[in-house]
Amino acid sequence: MGDLVANPELRAEILRIAAQRGSGKTLCPSEAARSIGGQAWRDLMPAARRIAFDLAGEGLVHVTQHGEPVAPDARGPIRVRWIDGRAPRRASTTDDGVPRDAPSSG
Repeated sequence: MGDLVANPELRAEILRIAAQRGSGKTLCPSEAARSIGGQAWRDLMPAARRIAFDLAGEGLVHVTQHGEPVAPDARGPIRVRWIDGRAPRRASTTDDGVPRDAPSSG
């Protein structure tokens, strides 16, 4: 899997799912971890949370708990929501807002 903290596949998957859902829906970082990590998805969770907060710091997503923004040291379940009108840095998007460099889910 490579470095679990700076995992570009995991980052791309979080962005892909968030962009696909748009700002009207959220995702749990575990969804991206499961998609990328298979049965070892739990090992990716610390990196998935860290990446979610990194993306929030870049202004691409919001990270919330119970609908309210939270800091990176938040404990417990978090949700990630796409910010409409945002495009990932160094990545172009398709017409529906999905990053072109994101791996496909199919």
